[in-house]
Amino acid sequence: MRSRQEWRQARVIDIAHPTEDVRAVTFAVNGPLSAFDPGSHTNIRVMIHDAPAIRTYTVLPSAPGTLKIAVKLHPNSWGGSAWVWSLNPGDVTEMTTPENRFELSWRASHYLLIAGGIGVTPIFGMAPALISGGQSVRMIYGGRSQAQLAFRDELETLLGDDLELFVEEEGRSFDLDAEFSRLPLDAESYVCGPIGLLNASKAAWQRAGRPMSRLRFEVFGDSGHYGESAFWVEIPALRKAVEVRPDQSMLEALLQSGVDMVYDCQRGECGLCAVGVLDPEATIDHRDVFFSPTERAQNVRMCACVSRAPGGTISIDTGYQSAPL
Repeated sequence: MRSRQEWRQARVIDIAHPTEDVRAVTFAVNGPLSAFDPGSHTNIRVMIHDAPAIRTYTVLPSAPGTLKIAVKLHPNSWGGSAWVWSLNPGDVTEMTTPENRFELSWRASHYLLIAGGIGVTPIFGMAPALISGGQSVRMIYGGRSQAQLAFRDELETLLGDDLELFVEEEGRSFDLDAEFSRLPLDAESYVCGPIGLLNASKAAWQRAGRPMSRLRFEVFGDSGHYGESAFWVEIPALRKAVEVRPDQSMLEALLQSGVDMVYDCQRGECGLCAVGVLDPEATIDHRDVFFSPTERAQNVRMCACVSRAPGGTISIDTGYQSAPL
C-alpha cells in the first residue's frame, strides 16, 4: 500500500557534472508538467542487478517540461546512483510527477538553510526562491573539500556574504549552537544532509529552546552509522526468512518476497513501514527521522524503508497475522 503516484515516460536529454563525483541528469518528461516548489522530489524506475527498483531524488530547478536530478556516485549506494551514472542521452525510463514533503513555509522572518554534502540538492532550489521572494536568508554549506561542494559557484553568486562554506579539509565545521542562538524568535531552519547532521541539528535546536515545528529536515536513506552489508530478516509469524542485499532496502526485499507491508514515503519520515524488532539486543542501524532518539535507543521498532542491520540476522513482526506465505 502506498500513496497514488502519477508516472510519466522520461528521456535523458542532458548530462552535466557539477563536481567530479556528482552527476546532473535532465529528463524530458512526456505530457504536461506543472510547476513544482523547491524541496520537491521524484521517484524514478531504475534497474539494479537486472531487477526493477524505485529510487527517490530531489528535483532541481530546470526548464519547463523537464525534470533534473543530481546524484552523487556513492560507494555505499543501494545501486541507484550507479544506475544514474550509467545513463546516456536518449535513454528512457519512467518518473513520477514531483511531490513535496520538504516545502518552505513562507511564514518566517528569516531562513537558515543548512546543507551537508549532496544534501545541497533541495537547498539549492530553496535559496533562489527565497531570494526572489525578498526573504531574509543565510546558508551554511559543509563538505569534505572545496571540490566536492556541488553548485558552489552558483550559490556564491546568488547569496554572496549570506553563504558560508565549512570544509573539513580546512578544519572548519558547523557551530550549530551559535547559528541557532543568533536567529530571530520566529526564524526557521531547513536542513538536509547525513543522519549525523540531522541528529546534531535537532539536538542543538532543542538546546536553544526553539519549537520543533520550525526546524525542517530531510535525510537520504544511504546515510547510516554502518556501511551497507547483506543481512537476513526472519518473520516468525509467517515462518519466512528473507535476505536483504547491500544494494536494496529491507522494505524492497520484503515486498519482493511477497510479504505484505504498509508504506508510503520510503524516506524514513512517515513511519508507516515501521516493523517490530523481536530482539531488542539486535544491532540496528536506525536511519529514519521518524522515531525520537529515545525510541531508537529502545530498539523495539525500525523503519523498514531505510533502517537496516549491519549483517547477521534480525527477527521482526510486520504486524500482519495472515497465514504463512
